[in-house]
Amino acid sequence: MSAMDQGIVLITLGGLFLAGLAADAVGRHTPLPRVTLLLGCGIVVGGSGLDLLPQEAERLYDVLSTVALTMVAFLLGNSLTLKTLRRHGGAILTVSILIVLGTVALVAVGLWLVGVPAPVALLLGAIATATDPAATQDALRQAGARGSFPKLLRGIVAIDDAWGVLAFSIAAVFAAGLGGPMEVAHLTDALWEIGGAIMLGAGVGLPAAYLTGRLARGEPQLSEALGLVFLTAGIAVWAGFSYLIAGMLAGAIVANLAHHHERAFHEIEHVQWPFLILFFVLAGASLDVGMLADLGLVGGAYVLLRILARVGAGWLGGTMAGLPAAQRPWIGAALLPQAGVAVGMALIAAQEFPEHRDLILSLTIGTTVIFEILGPIAVLWSVRRVQASRE
Repeated sequence: MSAMDQGIVLITLGGLFLAGLAADAVGRHTPLPRVTLLLGCGIVVGGSGLDLLPQEAERLYDVLSTVALTMVAFLLGNSLTLKTLRRHGGAILTVSILIVLGTVALVAVGLWLVGVPAPVALLLGAIATATDPAATQDALRQAGARGSFPKLLRGIVAIDDAWGVLAFSIAAVFAAGLGGPMEVAHLTDALWEIGGAIMLGAGVGLPAAYLTGRLARGEPQLSEALGLVFLTAGIAVWAGFSYLIAGMLAGAIVANLAHHHERAFHEIEHVQWPFLILFFVLAGASLDVGMLADLGLVGGAYVLLRILARVGAGWLGGTMAGLPAAQRPWIGAALLPQAGVAVGMALIAAQEFPEHRDLILSLTIGTTVIFEILGPIAVLWSVRRVQASRE
């Protein structure tokens, strides 16, 4: 990289950090989540707006997104302590499974009824199960959410993508079978991605639970925390495992077994936000807002069906789990953010069904713009409604 290129990248990063600082300040004085503001900044400076970002900066997106999301996964894993699971474990499993099943069923059937071919409708139903843990986690932090409801949401988000990956793989097998012989390769890939992530998370988490936090009393040092995050993310990407599941499991193991820690990986929270600033701005810059104009009836149906599925299944799951009546209507609304995992599923589906590539990619990427902007707002609104009901 030449000196000029290095200068451009550093200037861009400096500008993005300052943009994040401004978004944080604005978010404190408006109802808008700072995640939505950062995505909006990215859209303005990206290809859909003023096209100000150099290609050198945009190339950082894949690496930054992996690191940022692995950090989020570690922190979500920290919320899955035995104390939390004893109190909310049944509710987390019940609600998360029902939301995944309800989303697949309603979105797939609804899209098929409006004219989408059955295999594609089934795949899009599975893609709709994916969430955005980073946006959800940051919206909860911005709301200053405390109590059982945010703990429940963090637990659901922590395992939601695992169910989603499995649902997508099963849907891909059946979708292929609708047009010919079934291929079990998709299910095998899912087992590799999830099973490998479990082994990796245990392989990192078990020694980390006993070795970290010994050099300085109380908590792991920042270098220890970052070392584990980068190691987990790197091995997962190299081996084709889910870095979200690996990071979440490693964080959960450390939180439960490291009794000499006051709060496992608390140091990650101090450096997480700068990574998330770059992640959300570059994510916004990568979104093609122009695709929204091409979605039409199918796009509108997908958005409406996904919202109805999340809200309805969340209410049903909350009822079956015996959650307070004030929480049930808002669980699904707080799980609307959708981002990278959905796009990854769409890329796989487009590769396997090239004849439907344009529909799958344009619909997923286009609606991701909608859910990434509106989703964090729904999280904030839901949390505040539940908090207001207790007052």
